[in-house]
Amino acid sequence: MKVTVLGCSGSVPGPNSPASGYLVEAEGYKLVVDLGHGAFGALQRYTDPADVDAIIVTHLHADHCIDLTAYIVSLRYGGRGHRIDGPEGRIPLIGPSGTRDRLEAAYDPLARKLGLHELFGFSTPAAGELGPFGVSYAHMNHPTPTSAVRLTYNDRSLVYSADTGESAELVELAQGADLFLCEASFGPDDEYVPDLHLTGKQAGEHAAKAGVERLVVTHVPPWCSPDVQADEAAAAFHGIVELATPGGELWV
Repeated sequence: MKVTVLGCSGSVPGPNSPASGYLVEAEGYKLVVDLGHGAFGALQRYTDPADVDAIIVTHLHADHCIDLTAYIVSLRYGGRGHRIDGPEGRIPLIGPSGTRDRLEAAYDPLARKLGLHELFGFSTPAAGELGPFGVSYAHMNHPTPTSAVRLTYNDRSLVYSADTGESAELVELAQGADLFLCEASFGPDDEYVPDLHLTGKQAGEHAAKAGVERLVVTHVPPWCSPDVQADEAAAAFHGIVELATPGGELWV
């Protein structure tokens, strides 16, 4: 699997990165996971949006899904990106219950007239196969329904935490993963709010409990230091620790 980081800034886009978005590819299949502020612009550096095979949205906070509104415009009016040719032409969009309503409200309260069902095939998370990937989910500890995602391809595995506070379910989902892409949103000097996000240290602790091979720290807000978050994670996890960077390629 090849993972291209479209954006990795936490909570809001930062001066150096869009918000959350990842492009995962194998055997020519293109899967977008999350699409927060600015991530759609980055996506266009790597592929025509109409050529994306499926989209997973982990939850409906804007920093993970708001650029789907730009996707609508591109698919509707973007020339070669025009993709309305019946059910077979729709892009599968997997997200929590209410994803379509959220997207319609964010784009335009009258969006039902635009027929979003013609662009996207909406469904909720369920374990199974998605193109060449095996996919499974776990419910995370976050104020809105949120799913972490595990993708497998051949004998390789990638786990993405999405947003979460401390979570035994995340540890279970990430067991033995080759690459663990984990959020670290609270800095060591921030006021800690339970059941919302992880600190760098907690990200490292989750990686250690899961026995992963590599930890990639992501979703660091602009007001926190990514290097500090990575150092905090490395103090708790003695495997490979890296930082997600916009445009970075991660091979699994």
